[in-house]
Amino acid sequence: MSAPVLLVIAHGSRDPRHAATVHALVRRVRAQRPGVRVETGFLDFNVPSVPGVLESLATEGVRDVVALPLLLTRAFHAKADIPAVLADAPPRLRIRQAEVLGPSPLLLAALERRLYEAGLTPADKSSTGVVLASAGSSDPEAIAVIAEIAREWRRSGWCAVRPAFASASLPRTEDAVRELRALGCARVAVAPYVLAPGRLPDRIARGAAGADVLADVLGPSPEVARVLLERYDAARTPVPAAVGA
Repeated sequence: MSAPVLLVIAHGSRDPRHAATVHALVRRVRAQRPGVRVETGFLDFNVPSVPGVLESLATEGVRDVVALPLLLTRAFHAKADIPAVLADAPPRLRIRQAEVLGPSPLLLAALERRLYEAGLTPADKSSTGVVLASAGSSDPEAIAVIAEIAREWRRSGWCAVRPAFASASLPRTEDAVRELRALGCARVAVAPYVLAPGRLPDRIARGAAGADVLADVLGPSPEVARVLLERYDAARTPVPAAVGA
């Protein structure tokens, strides 16, 4: 039996860098798992749309699809927008929605990769404060997850790690940079916890003006591609029933 099609669902953006980064990530996923068909659909702004991809797959005779939200936290899009779109899919499709990407140790590894690419070294960790800069959300669950990731990452040896948000929540990136300076960290780095460039990542970059190091977005890093495939594998594998259930 053929493997389910992996449909990566991205938010979409008017910024052309967003779609370019999504497509680069999907190419890496295809390279890591050549036996799986991987398609991309966008919720807004870009084509192909998610409904359009689902219609095309159904017309081809595809039966099984794993729909994977290209999101780092389980906020409104994962809880409401995407399930609503999938509910309107052609009935002949059997669709399983995978979990969002975060949190994951692989994403922390990707964040560190970006910081090292921006000029830090592992020897700098104990004297460097890091701003974990997220896009932000009005969903309390998503905000709590970002705060917990910051606490976990601090335990890996950084001088301090503070969460920050580009929208909807506080503190802003520039506020977190100032807080780390006040704590006495020898240097301050900003690590964007976002997948692709766009308006909010640009706001993070502006807020990082007072930092010593600004890392790139996660983008098509190999760790992110591995998380996508982990979520795909978990969604396509039935959970065993509990003994005695």
